[in-house]
Amino acid sequence: MSKRKLTKAVALLLSAVMATSMLAGCGGSNDQAKDGKTTLTMACWDSQQAPVMEKMGEAYTKENPNVEIDVQVTTWTEYWTKLEASVTGGTPADILWLNVLHIEEYVDAGILKDLTKVGEEISVQEHYPEALVDGYTVDGKLYAIPKDFDTNGIFYNKEIFDKAGVAYPTDGMTFDDFVAKCKELKEAGLDKGVYPTAINRNSGQTTYYSSVDANGGYLLSDDKTTSGWGETETIEAIRPWLQIVKDGLSPNLQQMSDTSPDAMFGAGKLAMYIAGNYMIPEFASTLDLKNIGVVQRPTFNGKNTDIINGLGYAVAEGTKHEEEAMKFVAWLGGEEAMKIQAEGGVVISARNDAQQLYLNAYPDMNLGIFLANLDQTKLFDFCKITSELSTIEKTYLDKAWTGEMELEEACKTIAQEEQPLLDKMNGK
Repeated sequence: MSKRKLTKAVALLLSAVMATSMLAGCGGSNDQAKDGKTTLTMACWDSQQAPVMEKMGEAYTKENPNVEIDVQVTTWTEYWTKLEASVTGGTPADILWLNVLHIEEYVDAGILKDLTKVGEEISVQEHYPEALVDGYTVDGKLYAIPKDFDTNGIFYNKEIFDKAGVAYPTDGMTFDDFVAKCKELKEAGLDKGVYPTAINRNSGQTTYYSSVDANGGYLLSDDKTTSGWGETETIEAIRPWLQIVKDGLSPNLQQMSDTSPDAMFGAGKLAMYIAGNYMIPEFASTLDLKNIGVVQRPTFNGKNTDIINGLGYAVAEGTKHEEEAMKFVAWLGGEEAMKIQAEGGVVISARNDAQQLYLNAYPDMNLGIFLANLDQTKLFDFCKITSELSTIEKTYLDKAWTGEMELEEACKTIAQEEQPLLDKMNGK
């Protein structure tokens, strides 16, 4: 969603809010059901989490009988389109799922409530990972309560390894160890259509983002004024991931475009795949969990840097039930709600005292790796024009992945095209 579109949406939204306020002042509708209950809508995009969200809503309603929670689920792609439409139409959901990639963009557009007081009420600085709190903080104000987070590991298919006669990967592998394991698998001979791994160009979070940091490079400077894509340290941290594709240890870009690497692993076509813990339920829907192992993601330059990501609960500026929405969000960030979510086993609850409960969801899996490295995680680089920058990055990295352009040229072109946008964003 562009800033232009968002700005227009805000104007329409504020007009709608003012109109609603005037109607209420004249005895108009207050959007409450006839039985006097207030219905709060919560928009989300993950159908696997919907049952847990509904269970949390039921628990809250039990404690607050004058409130009903309506969980509205759409797909990831539809979510953002519908959000824009609802904001433009002045009818956004009261509670929104949000990720850090969109936080500055939406704050800049003025469609999120300031949750700083809610954060103070539930002591976010004490109860949540610092990186997540910082990710939802803009200009010293908190705009979302951390909901969950994910880190990354190497998932592997035991059956493929057993058939190839290759030893399973282990915790503590270096990047070179990972590549060597891929080559060993290829040399051992794999079934047609099966690959040692897949380097998902669309998921820098699981691949090169962390190595860029470990190599002393950057994608966006800390002050968000400079693109780092053209830096030698950045380019050389991406190169070995691309080399895996060039060496035939991974499907090529066209193959991964036709069938996503996520689906490939779920179909038993990849021996190893670096992914976030959030993929476990999806993998379990097609593979026997007894045949899936997971170990720590490989280190790079001796560093354990990993990219943390996650979701947060935000309150729409256009909510007609601000008091009730604020109260519900505070509850969602509390111990009871975070425990219910953790026991659902789909995601790791963001709250520190609920994280360990996630390990009980799949007791036979090495899930501790997803919690073992939190002090060495970082958020990926983002700003209010991340969507525009991502389009540029995809355009030229795709050319590098297909061999149409050399990696160095692609990365330097990205930097050249991003810099004017960053200058404009920073008022230069």
